[in-house]
Amino acid sequence: MKLLLKRFPTPQGIFGTFGELYVDGKFFCYTVEREWKNNEGYVSCVPIGVYDFLPHESPRYGDCYALEQEKLGVTRYGPSQRTHVLMHVANKASQLAGCIAPGESLGTVSGEWAVINSENTFNKLMDLLDGQSTTLEIVNA
Repeated sequence: MKLLLKRFPTPQGIFGTFGELYVDGKFFCYTVEREWKNNEGYVSCVPIGVYDFLPHESPRYGDCYALEQEKLGVTRYGPSQRTHVLMHVANKASQLAGCIAPGESLGTVSGEWAVINSENTFNKLMDLLDGQSTTLEIVNA
């Protein structure tokens, strides 16, 4: 199983980075991240590239997935430029600290552009992945 996250241009004045997640070439859901801030930890979206997408147990988010790509400075535990870059439940970019969140559609939450129904979408993705490691490629459309 291969995952592809295609980011699309975000309109001026909208906070966040949005994309579409494909599983084996088929659209699965939308995603939200923070804006690009030169790969700065906890405030930047994830750099484009191909990542190992690994099952992970987070003290804060429970079962989720972590991204790793040493050449891009992203590992689960460090030492590296970015650690604990996860995919977990969240609706708005402001709820993320350098991670990615899935949702079934796009809309607004409390006046902020967001993905909608993140928890349900995340659970569907977890069921689909069934604890298996895979790859996640991130590209800008």
